[in-house]
Amino acid sequence: MARDERVTLLEVHQALPEEQFQSLKFLLEGQVPAGLLLPASRPELCRILLQRFPGNSLRVTAGILRQLGRLDLIQRFQLPLEERIPEEAPWEPNGETPKVQGDPASGPRPGGIPAPPMNSRRLTEKDLMQVAQRLGKEWQEVGILHLGLERSRLEQIQEENPGNPVLWHFEMLREWQRRERQEATVSKLRSCLQHARLDPGILDFLQSLQGD
Repeated sequence: MARDERVTLLEVHQALPEEQFQSLKFLLEGQVPAGLLLPASRPELCRILLQRFPGNSLRVTAGILRQLGRLDLIQRFQLPLEERIPEEAPWEPNGETPKVQGDPASGPRPGGIPAPPMNSRRLTEKDLMQVAQRLGKEWQEVGILHLGLERSRLEQIQEENPGNPVLWHFEMLREWQRRERQEATVSKLRSCLQHARLDPGILDFLQSLQGD
């Protein structure tokens, strides 16, 4: 059984393009130390996951694949998915934002935090990754002029994720999301990016999310 798990895991990793393989490692950082993940090759990552999640590595991988939008790989390799979300998990296996007590229709949330409007849900990591994949070379200009981030922080992001532009874009968007907290909604990000020099497909994508 262990051998079957290893073989399947390696086949899943080999089916990912390099960019998505790096994204998978990035999204695993909440559960595996970055020092182990960043230099790991595909076979090495299989070994790490099998050691840290014995008998459960395929389930963990499936959760990350859902965030990357690779449901096709989950189906092709018949990967198991979590039926419920562990409390300590830093991400949602179904790519959705964790539910907060109370919902937009029930008025203010505990602690006096207003709920986002009904038609503007909060952004998930999957949403941010899909925006990140569409950003181009002007990402720093977007971050400084339209998201209000510091240039020094953007340079730090580059140093922490060498040679991986998609992760630069993703981490920049997460920095904005952390700052905005409850206000990090689809409509807020679209409003921020409305006058930026970027692929028009990004605004179209965010518009489609508002209609979900």
